[in-house]
Amino acid sequence: MDLFAPRHLLIILVVCLVVFGTKKLKTLGSDLGGAIKGFKQAMKEGEADEPVPAHAAAVTPSPPKPELVAPAAPLKSDV
Repeated sequence: MDLFAPRHLLIILVVCLVVFGTKKLKTLGSDLGGAIKGFKQAMKEGEADEPVPAHAAAVTPSPPKPELVAPAAPLKSDV
């Protein structure tokens, strides 16, 4: 007994058509396709924006040097 037999897929398709209707399924399919295209385009732009050379991954950045601060004048207390 196959889970995705053609008969089972046909029954699922009919149930979806009855529940959602053809217009809703058509807009859902086009929205899903647009989202996938947008995701693929964003992935390509992200790869093009930040190419990482192979030798850069092996180099670890050094921690920032602390800034020298002049000592503050001692506070006068009236005690």
